[in-house]
Amino acid sequence: MSEEFGPDFITVTDEDGNEFELEHLDTIEYNGQTYMAFFPAVEGEEGDGPQDVDLDEEYGLIILKVVEADGEEQLSTLDSEEELELVYQQFMETLFREEDG
Repeated sequence: MSEEFGPDFITVTDEDGNEFELEHLDTIEYNGQTYMAFFPAVEGEEGDGPQDVDLDEEYGLIILKVVEADGEEQLSTLDSEEELELVYQQFMETLFREEDG
């Protein structure tokens, strides 16, 4: 993913109507399903918008899958811990492959 123009941010709304801004990291296809990885966007000290996040314990990787509902693509949580672990491993393999290349 090229960061020539900066990171991509999206806003998602949960089931309770709460909005969250996420930074898109990568998208992969795995077992015929599309998955997207995100980090939570973090407001700057001055409240000046989202900023890049360090990979530390405070912020976790968010993995969502693309599903079709009512003819539209939507993001959804994964169905099981097993699915999450398998997809997480795929993202990590892709990340390390890109770093080594």
